Amino acid sequence: MEPRIHLITLGVRDFANAVRFYRDGLGWPLSAAGGGVVAFFRLGGLVLALYPWDKLAEDAHVPAGGAGSRGVTLAHNVRQREEVDRVLALAVSAGATLVKPAREVFWGGYSGYFADPQGHLWEVAWNPHFPFAPDGSLLLP
Repeated sequence: MEPRIHLITLGVRDFANAVRFYRDGLGWPLSAAGGGVVAFFRLGGLVLALYPWDKLAEDAHVPAGGAGSRGVTLAHNVRQREEVDRVLALAVSAGATLVKPAREVFWGGYSGYFADPQGHLWEVAWNPHFPFAPDGSLLLP
């Protein structure tokens, strides 16, 4: 098996609101694919998909109920420390909830968390140990 991820799908309880947050609030380009049933956002070499919560559960043959931590955090790394605060502020102005203000972290970087309007946790991080390649991907040691 080749080690890679092509697509991350978030189950969302309010599809229209979720699309507005990512498209209009964060300014991410929405693909024409999906026909209004699923939303696709190309993020470099990865695609973020939004799909109605109940339909995603149905597709996976699991119950749609449940709340609390989903045990998943998405991360958005930035090139410079100062960008962390700017990205967190943008997310909050677009309707996100600030979960953890940015601060110095034990691994030597700077990060904070927001929850999108559907409750999905995003870490915004500057990691001096993971520089960016020319194509925008992270160079892991």
